[in-house]
Amino acid sequence: MEEPHVHKIFSEHKEFSNSFLLRQTGFLSDTESQEAKQSNLDKAIFAYPIKHYTDLQDMGTSGENFAVLEMDEFTVFIGDTFKIGDAIIQVSQPGPVSREHLQGGLQTGWYFRVIQDGLIQGETDFELLERPYPQWSIAACTEVVYLRKDDFRAADDLYACEALGDVWRRTLRKRLRGF
Repeated sequence: MEEPHVHKIFSEHKEFSNSFLLRQTGFLSDTESQEAKQSNLDKAIFAYPIKHYTDLQDMGTSGENFAVLEMDEFTVFIGDTFKIGDAIIQVSQPGPVSREHLQGGLQTGWYFRVIQDGLIQGETDFELLERPYPQWSIAACTEVVYLRKDDFRAADDLYACEALGDVWRRTLRKRLRGF
């Protein structure tokens, strides 16, 4: 198996091949204001596996920043920390979920938070630095939140995952409190 790597980088739905400065708030050129991004650092970068694209869907059109190879929702885990170029990023939560995602095999993509700013470029390998929660793949998290809504034990276990993004933790907290 090849090393996982970023195949393409997108900002505002345009592909970039030159170096890019990745910051805690994502790419500076993205349309969303830096003030808005500052409020949700868990979603600085959105990655989507290339193998999920269809003939009708072009890369970069779903709002993703990274189109990735050799990674998917079953091989990426909450808290996975990677070095990519000069930056260090950490998986924080699954990507947006729709009915099609759930019916199509939990193909949601995932978000990264940026731990350390740095320069990156397309065709850059991911170097796995840490995997603290090997029980919480992106697919497993999506399943607990959207398909196993009555499994409070699993919800409690996922809630205890400190690397999980705040939005997902709030969702789980509401469920555990009966809301």
